[in-house]
Amino acid sequence: MGGSRLLGVGLKKTPPVPPPNAERMKLPLACCRLQVLGAALAVCMTIGFTLQLLGAPFQRRGSPDQLPDLRLLPGGGAVEGGPSPSRPCQPRRHIVFLKTHKTGSSTIVNLLHRFGETRGLRFALPPRYQFGYPYPFQARRVKGYRPGGPSFDILCHHMRFDLTEVQKVMPPDSFYFSIVRDPGSLAESAFSYYRGVAPAFRRAGSLAQFLEAPGRFYDPAERGNHYARNLLWFDFGLAPPASPGPEAVRAALAQLDRTFPLVLLTEHFDESLVLLREALCWAEEDVDAFRHNERSPRAVRPLAPPQATQLRAWNALDWKLYAHFNRSFWRHVEAFGPDRLRAEVARLRERRQELARRCLQGGGPVEAAGIPDERIRPFQFGQAQILGYALRPGLGPVDQQLCTRLVTPELQYKDRLDARQFGANGSAGAPGGAGR
Repeated sequence: MGGSRLLGVGLKKTPPVPPPNAERMKLPLACCRLQVLGAALAVCMTIGFTLQLLGAPFQRRGSPDQLPDLRLLPGGGAVEGGPSPSRPCQPRRHIVFLKTHKTGSSTIVNLLHRFGETRGLRFALPPRYQFGYPYPFQARRVKGYRPGGPSFDILCHHMRFDLTEVQKVMPPDSFYFSIVRDPGSLAESAFSYYRGVAPAFRRAGSLAQFLEAPGRFYDPAERGNHYARNLLWFDFGLAPPASPGPEAVRAALAQLDRTFPLVLLTEHFDESLVLLREALCWAEEDVDAFRHNERSPRAVRPLAPPQATQLRAWNALDWKLYAHFNRSFWRHVEAFGPDRLRAEVARLRERRQELARRCLQGGGPVEAAGIPDERIRPFQFGQAQILGYALRPGLGPVDQQLCTRLVTPELQYKDRLDARQFGANGSAGAPGGAGR
């Protein structure tokens, strides 16, 4: 199902943009002019392999809830380009991830947990599971934080972003990134997940009824209603523009550009993982991950096109934010090289399939009732069943450790990191920060 085309950052919509195809992405014909027979044969083999990759458009991974994705927005579609030149770099270990809601962010947190734990890095952890959300982030809410004390290596749990406060706990060279999702599918997921805590959703009998007159159900002053409108804008720490017109929105987005050099897209999750790996100078295996906090397909209600359009209009600030970062995402793709990206995404998916065969009972996600070990059973919240993973019995010690890390849900993994840093009694004097 196609999405909408944006012009600038407005909400103007036209028919969907068709995805790129092989006819539009052929290799330059100049390569055929090679005169040496051996070189020509090698080139032809390369063309054949490339055309296999280009036989279908970029495989668009659906959102975590299996909803139709948005097509490329103008100003950012991938173009033909070779690999970017390799450059020496050091793996980044100071990382700030703004974990947005209902965007697939729990999967990102899992790979950050694993990267940090295996290298002895020091996490900025909340006393419980969020940093005082929905209130803005405050440094004093970080467990073990002391003004003038040692900084942390990784900050990645739910918060409402506040750059000044974050800078108090994280080193100056920290890499900031986040992830965004089409507000249409995000709002559908939020309605399912947060209906019990958002009064605007709770009053509506269904999403369809909510969309008939959202203003009738929504009161911005009520606690919990931040989930019901412009949730991305809220998570990024932005307030609704004080004045009408595009200038205030452009200024807010420009500030985010200065803070976040990379923002991922849920609809292109595997491509996002590759771009993240490149930005962090990590090994390819460092971004291997299973999907976390995924709803059961039986709980997903696919949106009709008019509903998606209504949700984007209701969440107009989120739509502008999403469009902005959609365009920047495809500029990153162009710089990385589309062919190179396809190849690395294919390797990522092959490794994931192999890990699933190696680790998972049944080879994929299961409902919580099918996971006997509570240490890896996902927390259930809201109306939808959240899936998790059961490990194959009889794993050897090495596989047991690897696979357990891959499937451990966010809350249990946070508790594990907390115990490592602060000990069983939760004292702030426990070791941490090795490998900085």
